[in-house]
Amino acid sequence: MTMNFESESEKTMTTMKFPYFPSLRLCLRLAILPLLLTECGGGSGKDKAGQGGADKRPVSVVATKAIARDMPVILDGLGTVTAFKTVTVRSQVDGRLDSVAFREGQFVKRGALLALIDPRPFSIQLHQAEGALARDQAQLHGGKVNLDRYTRVAKDKLIAQQQADDQGVLVGQLEGSVRTDEAQIEQAKLMLEYAHIRSPIDGVTGVRLVDPGNMVHPAEAAGIVVVTQIDPISVLFTLPQDELPRVQKAMAEGKPAVDALSRDGGSVLSTGTLEVIDNQINATTATIRLKAIFANPDRVLWPNQFVKARLHLGLRKGALVVPAVAVQRGPAGAFAYVVGEDKTVAARPVEVQSTDTEFAVIRSGLQPGETVVTEGQFQLKPGALVETREPGENRDPGGTKGKGAGKGQSLAREAKNP
Repeated sequence: MTMNFESESEKTMTTMKFPYFPSLRLCLRLAILPLLLTECGGGSGKDKAGQGGADKRPVSVVATKAIARDMPVILDGLGTVTAFKTVTVRSQVDGRLDSVAFREGQFVKRGALLALIDPRPFSIQLHQAEGALARDQAQLHGGKVNLDRYTRVAKDKLIAQQQADDQGVLVGQLEGSVRTDEAQIEQAKLMLEYAHIRSPIDGVTGVRLVDPGNMVHPAEAAGIVVVTQIDPISVLFTLPQDELPRVQKAMAEGKPAVDALSRDGGSVLSTGTLEVIDNQINATTATIRLKAIFANPDRVLWPNQFVKARLHLGLRKGALVVPAVAVQRGPAGAFAYVVGEDKTVAARPVEVQSTDTEFAVIRSGLQPGETVVTEGQFQLKPGALVETREPGENRDPGGTKGKGAGKGQSLAREAKNP
């Protein structure tokens, strides 16, 4: 498409006779062309200028200084509360369940009566065994008297020695019968005791599994009731297998403390000690199982409750600490936005040694006193100009307080008042 740049003035001039300037038309066209190009491209130039001005506007962020301080070495794992002891109470004799002496959910002491099986059959067996013992004791007494008599007569050669020896054998048999009768009495007493079902441990009873009037048998798997000991109580939790050397070292120095926290980690329910490291690693999950014991007089921990277990392994001296929200994740790994003296930010790669819900311990990549951004990172890119503000302060109307502001504020206070 050919553009026509010829104006009315050009037409007038071309009609005139210019014998001395034969290329005047070409010169006029070359002079007008830059003006037309400037008019067509002026809008885009203004937009670019506006964009350049926007790029120079500072971004409002929350920042705090990295500080060196002593940090507790902790490991967090998910755990399940388990009863210290769990016993399914079953009958040890056959019989009819006469009565139940506990309430469901009742705390019972060891030896407390839980249920009663009809004791009459076992009382009868006891009486029979006592009668048999009395009979055999009488026979034994008579046998011993005869043995003494036969022994004296045999010395005088009035009877054969064999007759005295036979009487001695009979006395031995009667002694054996007496001992058998005594054992039968002990057995009958034991069966009578088994008819009185008692709690084997201190604990809390569960739901009753059988009602009075039913026949119960030792082979029944369900039993009568389940009693669980919940004071003390245990928590089973897992940690990555890579943490095993540190845990073993802490166990060698003494039993480390363990906190049982609520599922959201917001409150500490109880504090106990690590008691057991499992003797094998779970190859499927690459984790090691640990067991901690807690005093539980208030019953804040309950069997099968899910908790967060926090294991304390000691204190790390002079650790470089930043709020956990200051550490960002990118394709190249962990990094943090560091605010320079010229108020521009740089994305600094960092190596994180450990982290928890609040703070991250930096192994390398930062120096004490450097300022890192804790809120507003999503608006940043390397080289961006920033304006720092106090945690919780909002420069944008209608804004909300970002997460991590409180952590930055606490570290800021520590930086000002070491």
